[in-house]
Amino acid sequence: MPPLDGPFGFVVIDKPAGLTSHACVSRMRRSYGLRRVGHGGTLDPAVTGVLPIALGPATRLLPYLPGEKTYRGVIQLGTRSSSDDLQGEILETLPWPELSDQACLEALAPFQGTIQQHPPQVSAVHVDGERAHARARRGESMDLPARTVTIERLDLLDWDPRSGRLWIEVHCTAGTYIRALARDLGETLGCGGCLATLTRTQALGFHLAQAHPLPESDGNTDLPEPLSPLTALQTLPKRTLTVSETIDWRCGRRLSQGESLETSLKDGDAVVVCNADGSIAGMGLAEANQQLRPKVVFDAAG
Repeated sequence: MPPLDGPFGFVVIDKPAGLTSHACVSRMRRSYGLRRVGHGGTLDPAVTGVLPIALGPATRLLPYLPGEKTYRGVIQLGTRSSSDDLQGEILETLPWPELSDQACLEALAPFQGTIQQHPPQVSAVHVDGERAHARARRGESMDLPARTVTIERLDLLDWDPRSGRLWIEVHCTAGTYIRALARDLGETLGCGGCLATLTRTQALGFHLAQAHPLPESDGNTDLPEPLSPLTALQTLPKRTLTVSETIDWRCGRRLSQGESLETSLKDGDAVVVCNADGSIAGMGLAEANQQLRPKVVFDAAG
């Protein structure tokens, strides 16, 4: 891989409503003058909040970032829609039941933990080689199989019985649809439900407090300084190279895991590899023979 001679790292964007994640990437690509730009965790156009943008070679680190995400959203009871949010066609409106805060908590409880969840009809799930949302917008109805997801935390922040709206915070694994959660909660209560608004407050190890507005124009010169990839990789084990090991690593040669790693790693575990000065050198995978196999090598030799 070429030397790191350009912007390298992550910029956290507070995605505005109305733009696709792809449009945000295109804006960042032009703003930073880079061809290689990627994002972690697609957000629907109506959703705001944390969108991590990888610049330059940092795109190769996206698979190693933690997958858990946190959202704050509003569920509208009494409304069923084609997309399970207020952006779609409203199919039916019904009165919602009278609920106390305790009743809301009891209704939410079955959705915590590892559950089976059917994705919304309007979603990015592939069906016979095509995105479900493309088929749904042609009027097709699909039987999307349930997927296993984990909702690690589901907090009720507020309940307004007059408007039928619940404010929630959700911490969940990748692949969880908050729209589906809103839909399923409404079905449990017998009145239907959909998502009214949603903001992602944490994704891939980055938080809303670290986020910047999306640059307003391609010629914006006041651009955020990229965050070090180590910011989001700090939960992974780390192996620091000695000066003599640096050349072997840059040439793609296996290394010993090192005394600090030998007893704690399983075969295939990802390891952050750092240079002697503390900068990131790449990613390695642990092997059963106590070796570390280079997987991502920055500033590779040859």
